[in-house]
Amino acid sequence: MSSSFGQLFRLTTFGESHGPAVGVIVDGCPSRLALTEADVQRDLDRRRPGQSRLVTQRDEADRIEFLSGIFDGRTTGTALAMMVRNADHNSGAYDHLRDVYRPSHADWTYRAKYGIRDHRGGGRASARETIGRVAAGAVARRLLAELAGIEVLAWVSSVHDIDTDLDPATIEFAAIEADPTRCPDPGAAARMTTAIEDARRAGDSLGGVVSFVARNVPAGLGEPVFDKIDADLAKAMISLPAAKGFEIGSGFAGTRQTGLVHNDPFEPGTDGAPILTTNNSGGVQGGITTGSDLVGRVAFKPTATISSEQKTVNTDGEAITLAAKGRHDPCVLPRAVPLVEAMALLVLADHYLLQHAGDILPR
Repeated sequence: MSSSFGQLFRLTTFGESHGPAVGVIVDGCPSRLALTEADVQRDLDRRRPGQSRLVTQRDEADRIEFLSGIFDGRTTGTALAMMVRNADHNSGAYDHLRDVYRPSHADWTYRAKYGIRDHRGGGRASARETIGRVAAGAVARRLLAELAGIEVLAWVSSVHDIDTDLDPATIEFAAIEADPTRCPDPGAAARMTTAIEDARRAGDSLGGVVSFVARNVPAGLGEPVFDKIDADLAKAMISLPAAKGFEIGSGFAGTRQTGLVHNDPFEPGTDGAPILTTNNSGGVQGGITTGSDLVGRVAFKPTATISSEQKTVNTDGEAITLAAKGRHDPCVLPRAVPLVEAMALLVLADHYLLQHAGDILPR
């Protein structure tokens, strides 16, 4: 199983949904970076269950513990290990799924690949695996802020058929966190809340889109041909649970424009480097950052676990009807926001270190 991501800033996540703990080991974080548990806890609190009525009510504090790589409040340059203990896991609630393949879950595919599966909350396929990603992303956030002043924000830009058309340049963290939907458009957020609550009552679920922006990204990050920064972002985002699509810049909408409309014109900059007057390319050209804001979107499918009856089969190949039990998100979007931020931060941290790893002489 592939549980590692990144080249120089490299993380390896571990743990299962109903095991004793989940966590991450980060290799390649530079030494002497000021880092506290509070820096990591801030992002974990935004990911954890039970934070509003719109998400699963599993009661987990998700308290981070540093195991290694920290001394006197600074990174040592050695492996940084972080862990969260699982507390509120009721494995018995999944006994009825021991011999059942849940529709649109990883139950059948894990059995097909490994010959065994952990039916308790999905095991390694559970979204609790993302705790390690968010913890590592929080470290990357501190690193990028200190090295380059890079800021990454994500927000819910659509739920089901409710869309927003917000300018990424105007998005602020306070506006994102002002509503449980994590949509910074109050009118759309209210409609999203109603739709999510209606879906829960109907025993159904909803999907949508999380948008993100990375600001103050310097020009020159990216490793063509195969490690283009947009290619690595695509891999990072699609590796998230329930993610089904990724766009950078204009994305698929750009196919409806002509080249004359879509091209980003240059004009002279004050420091000799050109600046772009538009950003249809989303901050990436030729797989390398342009110096403009990095802008993208990630599509998430409706939550697979729903309480309505669905047709499926058991491990004996018999047709059955399943109505799932337990505590589940009727919409993953609000909790997916810190996940998207984390993966963008991890990619940027890795590419920033790659860009400067060979700096011996001044550029």
